Amino acid sequence: MASPFTPFRLGPVELRNRIVKAATFEGVMPRGAVTDELVDFHRRVARGGAALTTVAYCAVMPAGRVQRHTLVMDEATGRDLRRLTDAVHAEGAAAAAQLGHAGLVADTRSNRMPTLAPSTRPSMSAQGLVRRATEAQLDEVVLAFRTAARHAVEAGFDVLEVHLGHGYLLSSFLSPQLNRRRDRWGGDLEARSRFPRRVVAAVRDEVGGEVAVTAKVNMVDGPRRGMGIDEGVEVVRLLEGDGDLDAVELTAGSSLQDPMYLFRGDVPLEQMVATQPRAAGLGLRLVGPRLFRRYPFEEAFLRPLARRVRAAVGMPLILLGGINRLDTVEDALDEGFELVAMGRALLRDPDLVTSFREGTRTESRCTHCNECMPTIYSGTHCVLAEPGRPVAPT
Repeated sequence: MASPFTPFRLGPVELRNRIVKAATFEGVMPRGAVTDELVDFHRRVARGGAALTTVAYCAVMPAGRVQRHTLVMDEATGRDLRRLTDAVHAEGAAAAAQLGHAGLVADTRSNRMPTLAPSTRPSMSAQGLVRRATEAQLDEVVLAFRTAARHAVEAGFDVLEVHLGHGYLLSSFLSPQLNRRRDRWGGDLEARSRFPRRVVAAVRDEVGGEVAVTAKVNMVDGPRRGMGIDEGVEVVRLLEGDGDLDAVELTAGSSLQDPMYLFRGDVPLEQMVATQPRAAGLGLRLVGPRLFRRYPFEEAFLRPLARRVRAAVGMPLILLGGINRLDTVEDALDEGFELVAMGRALLRDPDLVTSFREGTRTESRCTHCNECMPTIYSGTHCVLAEPGRPVAPT
């Protein structure tokens, strides 16, 4: 069994251990600016012992932002991000940039520009109808991923993570529910996967072996008639066959239709309503109980699905989903997963990996209250760490 604290080679990148920080939206990029708070967010994770910290979410073009306070990986932003990658490297960790296009998840009113979808359909996030992407628009998206990848390399990132999950644009092409096209980009899974795989190939072609290239891939979408586990396994098999990726991070759920499938645990609906303008808050109060379905939290809740993928492919896989304990990390490595990714656990305890290694803690203090979710509008953080808040025992 590999120790969680042994190095791992991810493509051309030597990682100091097997625990990485998953992309979690930082919420400290006003109008897409690189701030001291963003740099400090990732410096803390790197100082805390993680092998890799992932900057989320870097749109490849302005129309692909989730909303206006999202980074766009252009030349100017890349120059500004250099101080973030320098800070992470100074702490001994590697830095990843998550590249994506929000598609149906984009807030078009905030962005003040239309977004794209594989097929025309309404989107709550876009607050209206999103039109089917034309061939010319798809070509523009591919070029935008290429260009963003180049800027990310110039910014000093060691790893590029292409976002193929959570109902974002590339993920929506994979979904039989969201992709109803009858051209070469729609139909059976081979056709529905063609555009996302084209994007991954373009990113790899652009950067060659300069950096590692990974993808965050849905195993299942969550909503009924979405992509199920059999197709999810086949998507990873196709990506492995293409040979363009150094690893796949296994995820699930849809930010558009079923966000709690990924998070599990408590649903802080009232806190989320309070972060919205009055009209939006009233709307969220009405649709929230249907949108934010309740799923009980279980340690490593995506592992049963991920085992199906592990049995089908030989490429490196990153296990994600409710990993809070050292023994879970050890078990995952023993089962053949090369790396594990933590999100909320490292938000609660940025120094958790060092604590694991030194033997001072074997479990994160995260309680899965999910009250960190509404803080994305004011700087993503664990509310249990706020002064005066009760905390879970160490």
